[in-house]
Amino acid sequence: MLATININNSRVTVDFLKPLDISIVMSDSAQNPLAWYIEKPVISPVQLGDWTGKVSKGAAVNFNNISFNPHAHGTHTECLGHITETFHSVNDALKNFFFMAEVITISPELIGQDYVLTVASVAQKLEGKTPKAVVIRTLPNTISKTTKKYSNTNWPYLDHKAAEFLRDLGVQHLLIDLPSVDKEKDGGNLLAHKAFWNIPKAPRATATITEFIYVKDTIKDGSYLLNLQVAPFENDAAPSRPVLYKLV
Repeated sequence: MLATININNSRVTVDFLKPLDISIVMSDSAQNPLAWYIEKPVISPVQLGDWTGKVSKGAAVNFNNISFNPHAHGTHTECLGHITETFHSVNDALKNFFFMAEVITISPELIGQDYVLTVASVAQKLEGKTPKAVVIRTLPNTISKTTKKYSNTNWPYLDHKAAEFLRDLGVQHLLIDLPSVDKEKDGGNLLAHKAFWNIPKAPRATATITEFIYVKDTIKDGSYLLNLQVAPFENDAAPSRPVLYKLV
């Protein structure tokens, strides 16, 4: 279904019947990706006395509880409330859900013992474009990202100057295929988070960071329409399902 829409002062045509889902499925499985030193999600039927909320156990419906952490268990979108003393909800940060986005692929640079996404590499890939959203795919880009156990791996991270660059460029929504834009163990500095949200100088309450995505190799670098679907939780972060659409 082709549709032409006006977005960000641009008129674009997309095929809404060909979505490109860049989220990672959350499951009660050993295959679920993990970060931040906690175990997998748990999905289990409600137990009320002798009644078990499972059709195969005699119930009329399947009726499960789900225990998970949005930051550790899969694709999630977070707002500045993730790092502020004052409560901010991601449910308030997003009031619009469609944005022009640029997909870029970056090979992290070895600096000391860390692999870093530098400001030079980000700027080079954007080629002067000023999208509202930037989707970063890192290399190598294997399917193992959807099942990887990231705790204690010192994953690649975004240099805070690159986060500043994106902020100053006017990027409102940053998406990345890592558990965090920041270094796994940085002493709580969270430099990239703070730089992107401009904390404490002038906090950007409507800017979001989406982590733990997976962008398949079949999705080429370039411009897309992004539909950023976020579960309506009153929390600093919530599970999300970012979906890209090619421009026709």
